[in-house]
Amino acid sequence: MSTDDGSKQGATWPLPKFRFEVDIGTQLKGVAFQEVSGMDAENQVIEYRKSNSPLFSTVKMPGIVKYGNITMKRGVFANDNTFWDWHNEIKKNIIKRRTVLIKLLDENGKVTMQWQLNNAWPTKISSTDLKSDGNEVVVDTIEIAYEQLIIANGK
Repeated sequence: MSTDDGSKQGATWPLPKFRFEVDIGTQLKGVAFQEVSGMDAENQVIEYRKSNSPLFSTVKMPGIVKYGNITMKRGVFANDNTFWDWHNEIKKNIIKRRTVLIKLLDENGKVTMQWQLNNAWPTKISSTDLKSDGNEVVVDTIEIAYEQLIIANGK
C-alpha cells in the first residue's frame, strides 16, 4: 500500500550516512564535519574456571566495556580555533570534559539517530599538510577519548 507521497507504508530503508552534525559542547552548535569515525564499544573478556569444574576449560564472561577513540575531520575556517583551544585546556591532568552529540539527520534536518559521548576530551589534534601545488581545503583532525556511549533513536 502506498501513501500520497509515493512511499510504501511500513517499508524499512537503511539510513543514509552523509547528513550529520556534531555538537561538541561549545557556543558552536551543529558543527559541520567532513567525517566522523571510530564509534565502537568492546567488552573485555573475563575467563574463569571453578576449582571443582569437571571441564578442563574456562567460562567466558563479559567484563568492563572499552570504548575506542572517535576521530573527526572538518574544514578549517578563518579565526576558528575551536579544536586547538579545547586541546590547549589540558594542563597538568586538568581538562574540561564535555558531552559530545553526534546527530544523524534525515532529509528534513530532523535527528534520526544520536550518539552521545560522555566525559569526552581531545587526546590528539592534527592539521593538514600544506602543498603549494594542491587544491584541497585545509582539514583539522581531532581524536576524542570518552567514557560512555549512549545511542538514541530520533522521535
